[in-house]
Parts: sequence; C-alpha cells; structure tokens
Amino acid sequence: MKKTLLALLLLAACLPLAAGDLHGKVTCKGAPDCKDAVVYLGAIAGKTFPAPKEHLKIDQKGLLFNPHVIAVQQGSTIDFLNSDPVLHNVFTPDACADKFDLGLWPQGEVRSYTYRNECVVTLLCKVHHDMVAFIVVVPTPYFAMVKPDGSYQIPDVPDGAYTIKIWHEKLKPAHKAVSVVGRTEASLEIAR
Repeated sequence: MKKTLLALLLLAACLPLAAGDLHGKVTCKGAPDCKDAVVYLGAIAGKTFPAPKEHLKIDQKGLLFNPHVIAVQQGSTIDFLNSDPVLHNVFTPDACADKFDLGLWPQGEVRSYTYRNECVVTLLCKVHHDMVAFIVVVPTPYFAMVKPDGSYQIPDVPDGAYTIKIWHEKLKPAHKAVSVVGRTEASLEIAR
C-alpha cells in the first residue's frame, strides 16, 4: 500500500498542472468596437517563460504597419519588412523599448528588434508621419487579441490565481483578479 501511494505521488509530481482556457467578453465603452484590444495575464510571481524562438512579422505596406496592433511575449523578436517601393523607418519614443531607431531601408529588406520589457510600444516611421502601430509586450505566453465583438480566448492556462489585464489604444487599461479552474469565464470592461 505504501509503495502504491508513493508511486502515485511521484507520478502526480511529474504531471503538469491542470489547464483549461480563459475566455469571456470585453466591453469597450467609448470605442466603436473592441478590435485590436489585447487581453493577457500579468506576471506570475517566481515564474519566467522562455522567449519564443520564432520571429513575428510586421509588414510596411500601403504606407501602413500591418498589423496595426500585435501582442507578443517578452523576449520576442519582430521582423519589419518593407513591402513598399519607398524607404521606410521604424522607431519608438518609448523608453521601455530603449527608444530604438532601426534607420531607413528599401523595399524587400527586413530589420529586426527584440522586445525585452513588458510594455506598450508605439511604432512610428520618420519618413511617413501618419504611420503608427502598437506592440503590446506581455510577460507570459497567456494572451489573446480581442475580436471586434469583444470575445477572447486564452488556451492552456494552468489552474491558479492571476491578474488579467486589458489594453486598447483608445481606452484606459484595466485589470482584475481571476481564478482559473479548468474552463473559466471572465468578462472585462474598459472605458475612456
């Protein structure tokens, strides 16, 4: 009996924590819709996550950044592709991203930058002053882009207590405590 109990305890210690998904609805008061809002779990005490190896891409095409908003995990690298037949630049005035400036480059070339700090980064182009985009750098791999109808889903969230945060470029950020147990629903509201 003791050997069986010991074997079960050892097996349980090797198994991952139960995980479900965190889903719900975001209400965006003061914006036409919730498109491009980002929902994510805040930092988890004592837990760090390896940086993703795969680079993400933002294209500069039609004098726009595409996508306009992207969420990435801390440590991610983004490749900036110039698909336009004109010179482009990418820079940010934000200290949390070291106020980087990638210089000018022609069509077909790529410049890259790695985002090491949790923050919201404003992307601008020195050549085309009305080009703007945002990168929401989050501390965990648990995040989602909100759909225009306000729905979101973050898969594979281990059971536990977290702070869920939301960001939208036209509204004030918000957060609230949430306990995840299996499939968990959490609704949020943000406003001006």
